[in-house]
Amino acid sequence: MELFAALLDALVFTRSRNGKLALIADYLRRTPDPDRGWALAALTDGLDFKAVKAGTVRALIMERVDPELFTLSRDFVGDTAETVSLLWPEPQGEHLPPPSVSEAVATLSGMTRATVSAELAALLDRLDVNGRYALLKLATGAMRIGISARLAKVAFAKAFDVSVDAVEEHWHGQTPPYTALFDWAAHGGEVPSADHLPLFRPFMLAHPLEDSAVDLTDYAAEWKWDGIRVQLVHVNGESRLYSRSGDDISATFPEVTAALNIPAVLDGELLVRGNHQGGEQGGAASFNALQQRLGRKTVSKAMLADYPAFVRLYDLLVHEGEDLRPLPWSERRAALEAFAPQLDPERFDLSQVIPVSTLDELAVVRERARDDAIEGVMLKRKDSPYVPGRKTGLWYKWKRDPLLIDCVLMYAQRGSGRRSSFYSDFTFGCWDGDPDQGAELLPVGKAYFGFTDEELKWLDRHVRTHTVGRFGPVRETDKSLVFEVAFDSVHSSKRHKSGVAMRFPRISRIRADKPAHEADRLETLKALIRD
Repeated sequence: MELFAALLDALVFTRSRNGKLALIADYLRRTPDPDRGWALAALTDGLDFKAVKAGTVRALIMERVDPELFTLSRDFVGDTAETVSLLWPEPQGEHLPPPSVSEAVATLSGMTRATVSAELAALLDRLDVNGRYALLKLATGAMRIGISARLAKVAFAKAFDVSVDAVEEHWHGQTPPYTALFDWAAHGGEVPSADHLPLFRPFMLAHPLEDSAVDLTDYAAEWKWDGIRVQLVHVNGESRLYSRSGDDISATFPEVTAALNIPAVLDGELLVRGNHQGGEQGGAASFNALQQRLGRKTVSKAMLADYPAFVRLYDLLVHEGEDLRPLPWSERRAALEAFAPQLDPERFDLSQVIPVSTLDELAVVRERARDDAIEGVMLKRKDSPYVPGRKTGLWYKWKRDPLLIDCVLMYAQRGSGRRSSFYSDFTFGCWDGDPDQGAELLPVGKAYFGFTDEELKWLDRHVRTHTVGRFGPVRETDKSLVFEVAFDSVHSSKRHKSGVAMRFPRISRIRADKPAHEADRLETLKALIRD
């Protein structure tokens, strides 16, 4: 556990991406199996200890220190694991040696609701401050140390000098502590085989078009629909539906999963039937309709009927056991067009190629995207193979321009990880009427990105010097600062007092020059609703 604790401590204080990669790679090379496998699982969110909850941790510490002290310390530190690791009293009497990562995982896995308090406390008593912090991060799954699953996989590839694309390919189907994966990468063993399983393949992604000039003689154009990118896999009589991040969402959309019974791997956009995007011809509802089903573990019959899901197909990756990814897009497209008629038309349709011959023509077509509530267009090089990640010059995305509105900062909260000492999560609102006539501000969104590190420091100072109220970790400001907020769309929402919910809000500009009473009104925001 000491090596894992030292790794986490170093990662917290290392800001550079290359520095983080080097730390993880060195740990994976130096640490024996299975500890390194369990550590890698923790870094990639591959562990879940059902008996250990954040409330359990809070209850344990408040039994040992003054609850008010813990609450105040937690609000100041901004992270429960760090707070508890610092406040946990040193045990009296003989100290047992610290557990290994494997021992800790085994103990955590065996905990029940009845035993978790005593067993977790016993583990904490065996560790120092860094060890306690590492254990709690491991136990709760809330790492928040600036490490994504992708970064950890890149570090794994770096550690053993293998291709990160190969790591992504072989990752799915393996379970912690990833013995077969380490045997292959670290010891030159056989490549992990999972051909008999319906596994996720890494997505091919696109670069923003921005200022790039492309010749549409070499590229095909498609609409970029406003749903979620998914992959549907059928192998050995079993079907799975995966999100872009590789999460299995089959249970949330059982009607889609059940509709594929031909051995294949399909890439497409998950949507709900409707006429919001592109009208009747577009045949897709808004993202807000799809959102009604996202994240649900079970789906009722009413939900299936009210929000019928389908997949708009982009690509065919594997067919009848044949890997089509090395083929050019034009050949995969032809294969997809031949394959699609075999599928249930209620659950699948084909993303159409936009008939344009120049970028100027496409620009004119793209102008319709906002009116048609479509996210934008895609450009795919006709000779491009299907390769994981973003490869320059192969695929481009040309999204519609974001919507902009001026809002007033209302509340702020500390961030997590390296932002734990800064107020970086901002809630903002619009005027519900004329502010000069006593109208109130109503919250319309929350954002925690869109600003530079220097702007973050400035915003943190502003929050601290303009605080007028405190609600636990939340500070209320004097509502004097205006943000220009960018967002992709806005929808009606019964869950919010304002009646609206923004999609992907981010801070576009800090308008310190603009008086708060000149910020936009709620009616302006509601006028942008296209549901």
